[in-house]
Amino acid sequence: MRGSRLLLVLVMGCLIGAFFAFDLGHYLSLPQLQARQVELAALVDRHFVSAALLFVAVYVVSTALSLPGASLLTLAGSAVFGVAWGLLLVSFASSIGATLAFLSARFLLRDWVERRFGDKLASLQAGMKKEGALYLLSLRLIPIFPFFLVNLLMGLTPIRVSTYYWVSQLGMLPGTFVYVLAGSELANLTSTGNILSPGLMVALTLLGLMPMLLKSLQRRLALHRLHAPYRKPTRYDYNLLVIGAGAGGLVTSYIAAAVKAKVALIEKHKMGGDCLNSGCVPSKSLIRSARFAAEQRRASELGFDPSKTCADFAAVMERVARVIKEVEPHDSVARYEGLGVECIEGEARLVSPWQVEVNGQRLASRHIVLATGARPLVPKLPGLEQVPYLTSDTLWQLRTAPRQLLVLGGGPIGCELAQSFTLLGVPVTLVELSDQLLPREEREVAELLADQLARDGVRVLTGWRAERADYLPAAEDLPIRLQLRRGDETQTIAGDQLLLALGRVANVSGFGLEELGVELAPNGTVAVDGFLATNYPSILAVGDVAGPYQLTHAAAHQAWYAAVNALFSSFKRFRADYRVMPAAIYTTPEIARVGLNQKEARAQGIPFELTRFELAELDRAIADSERQGFIEVLTVPGKDQILGATIVGTHAGERIAEFVLAMRHGLGLGKILGTIHAYPTLMEGNKYVAGEWKRAHQPTRVLTLLARYHRWRRGA
Repeated sequence: MRGSRLLLVLVMGCLIGAFFAFDLGHYLSLPQLQARQVELAALVDRHFVSAALLFVAVYVVSTALSLPGASLLTLAGSAVFGVAWGLLLVSFASSIGATLAFLSARFLLRDWVERRFGDKLASLQAGMKKEGALYLLSLRLIPIFPFFLVNLLMGLTPIRVSTYYWVSQLGMLPGTFVYVLAGSELANLTSTGNILSPGLMVALTLLGLMPMLLKSLQRRLALHRLHAPYRKPTRYDYNLLVIGAGAGGLVTSYIAAAVKAKVALIEKHKMGGDCLNSGCVPSKSLIRSARFAAEQRRASELGFDPSKTCADFAAVMERVARVIKEVEPHDSVARYEGLGVECIEGEARLVSPWQVEVNGQRLASRHIVLATGARPLVPKLPGLEQVPYLTSDTLWQLRTAPRQLLVLGGGPIGCELAQSFTLLGVPVTLVELSDQLLPREEREVAELLADQLARDGVRVLTGWRAERADYLPAAEDLPIRLQLRRGDETQTIAGDQLLLALGRVANVSGFGLEELGVELAPNGTVAVDGFLATNYPSILAVGDVAGPYQLTHAAAHQAWYAAVNALFSSFKRFRADYRVMPAAIYTTPEIARVGLNQKEARAQGIPFELTRFELAELDRAIADSERQGFIEVLTVPGKDQILGATIVGTHAGERIAEFVLAMRHGLGLGKILGTIHAYPTLMEGNKYVAGEWKRAHQPTRVLTLLARYHRWRRGA
């Protein structure tokens, strides 16, 4: 085998060397073709078969060896053989030559590449086995890469030789036809006077339009293949079907009904989704009670005797339940049916790109929007299956305060709940794998929060990995054990309740996505394009199931795009805009951010200027005894254009809105500085940080001249 490879390399090397040594490329030039056109045409007339075979042989060798001149040979084919015969000969010769190049690459390099890079190319090879013909057709129809590279790279994949040949023959045919047509006109050129002949203009126009036309054709072929197993309905029950009644689903269906579309909203559990029932609403209700407990601890600071009031844990959790009940009507079936949305309780299942089965009935819709949300991540932790753990979904059923709460995860959810429980009198241990809380935030922000949690009473363990969980019913007080490791250190912590706060994973299984072949992104969410459509144009996705944010307001933001793109895509589609997406963490102190922070700007190599204002300098913060925190703004160097803002401190989630507005509408810090803010308010901090930026960019030369002017006016 090795000898055969060496022989093939030697033969190919000799042929390529001869091509350049004898300057054969000289004969493959437009002047040579024009000079000898009549002679070649006469030769073809006298010895057509021999000339055709010789032409094919030269073309095959040239293509197989990836020699320059294939384009000119294509032009020559039509110039001397005519359009019909030129197209036939070039089409077969180019495909045969490409296949020989493909086989050479496979024979010489494939085994070596597999040995060296097999593990890294596993996903590519799997994709080629499944969709190799489609990938190759895309490359042939839309030549992003030179054809000789396509021949080489495809030889390293498992695509079958026969498949490679017929796909190449089909995929190169449109481009070959355009070149042959252009060649028939170019062969007749004797001067620049007739360069704009009608035929040539058509050929050049086709050349320019070919990538767009072929891309459209490829997309249509791919969709035809995707839709082939399903019959498209001749009529539809709805304009829009929405699966999931969380924030994304509610807003999508509301917008659709507002523009008089017939829309149905399917929910298998509770209207309002996670936000209402187990997320935003209950957690913020709990945080409010915890904040009151914290204020009581500061009674002496505000001029009162220290309070002895203790939290009634059951009453606090009952209040949380009452708040959910009070908010429920906003997301209720009655309200949405009153808005024109048909609400269906049941478990939906996709059965085609246009049909959903629910309660034994098939419903057809022109478009379907997936808003199935996410669920708490449960790690593959040895022993965890034996532990009666809690998540942010099940926590709200508690009525008895834990004796010792263990929280696994130091992200926003873990920090908010850990702080709330400890302020309500529950001992809490918080474990985070990263070396800081809130891994996405600046270290200074994370350390400030960690210090506050420690002062509140939370035992914070960062940099520790949970290796095992055990449940020991005999240990009545603290039956749950977590074994932790950090480097060579180990320790075991104990509690009676374990809360998993490790993030959330998209709900993508159990309702037909797998069977339909809806594609998933590497992070497990439904893969959507910039218009929120899946690989099936009739199916869109919003919210946690689609990403990239797991935020209620992000889901509502996406909902507008999904509804409009689904209902009016025949006229216009809108690309979802995520450029200005705020987020807030409702700990004490609150942390709110929009745009870039320093960590992200450095990671992305984006230059910036940093302007900072300490809340300890703000009158209202001093009056409220809320001095902790700061405002940081990143701007384009030398300009007041805002790249991002971070606020740490009380009511940060409310105060970030001014920066969101400014960034959304292209307003700089100068506009914020020029806006009147009521005094004394916390919002003034936004104006003061703008003032700090202005002070750092004073026109020093102008001020120097003004100082001289004022001295002159004083007669000094």
